[in-house]
Amino acid sequence: MYLIRGLHNLDFFKKSHPNLILHGTIGNFDGLHKGHQAILSKIKNKAEKTNGYSIVFFTEPHASEYFAANNIENEAPPRICPWRKKFELLRDFDIDFAFFLKFNNSLRKMTPEIFISDVLDSVGLASLTVGDDFRFGANRAGDFDLLTKWGLKKGIEVMNTETFNYEDQRVSSTRIRKALLNDDFQLAEILLGRPYTFSGKVVHGQHLGRTIGVPTANIWLPKQKLPISGVYAVRTTFDGKSFDGIANMGIRPTVGGSNPVLEVHLFNFDQEIYSKRLTVQFVNKIREEKKFENLDMLKSQIQKDITTAKNLLK
Repeated sequence: MYLIRGLHNLDFFKKSHPNLILHGTIGNFDGLHKGHQAILSKIKNKAEKTNGYSIVFFTEPHASEYFAANNIENEAPPRICPWRKKFELLRDFDIDFAFFLKFNNSLRKMTPEIFISDVLDSVGLASLTVGDDFRFGANRAGDFDLLTKWGLKKGIEVMNTETFNYEDQRVSSTRIRKALLNDDFQLAEILLGRPYTFSGKVVHGQHLGRTIGVPTANIWLPKQKLPISGVYAVRTTFDGKSFDGIANMGIRPTVGGSNPVLEVHLFNFDQEIYSKRLTVQFVNKIREEKKFENLDMLKSQIQKDITTAKNLLK
């Protein structure tokens, strides 16, 4: 998959790939769930029928994250998957081109009409497919009707997709976040079309786990909040190998922590894996994180958690 990083790289893209028949879509695609997959399948089918190519426009950060960062009264919703994971999922779905747009003050102020002329028109689309609730531009003033009028004027086919439902409810990123926050990993897997996982590089921490006989791998976290918190039974993979374990996602109040940390203890494991990318599948919630009076009490609870996790993962 070819990544176009911002409007300033558009001219180079057009010179490198002239006269392409492009069928596109645009959105946040957080989680790339089954509803998103239906849209991607539609543009891929259009591309195959016309000897064309698929292109996906997406913004980073999400608009809600941008506004939250600039207003302490707003709180961004948890992110299902970081930008790297989104890119990997689009690539694995065999999308030909991804157009990354940085959501900043300039993009925030861009009217729908300017967005159409400066972004959509400049690419040279043959068709554009959007979700049935898609809004764009300053104050979310742009909608499907505006895109349809633009398409008729330019000879571009503009289509929307019907709501993708599961059990008579819309499949959406919001619904998946709610399922994860409620520890319903089975529902999240159905809506995503795959198990919920988080992948990150193993980094050095405080090495406190070793002092209580439970060494952990600390996984680097993005600044965006994840939709999980507490102690979990997990399955992990790295370098093509699989290991069961337990994970704690939280601030570690017993040792005076204040920032979120994802720590994973792998069963029957004694290798050094710093700088490796570890993928963690959250299988079952064991308990909420809590503050213990001392490290001995924490160690005792972790041993109980390990026993519980092993039984859950059988």
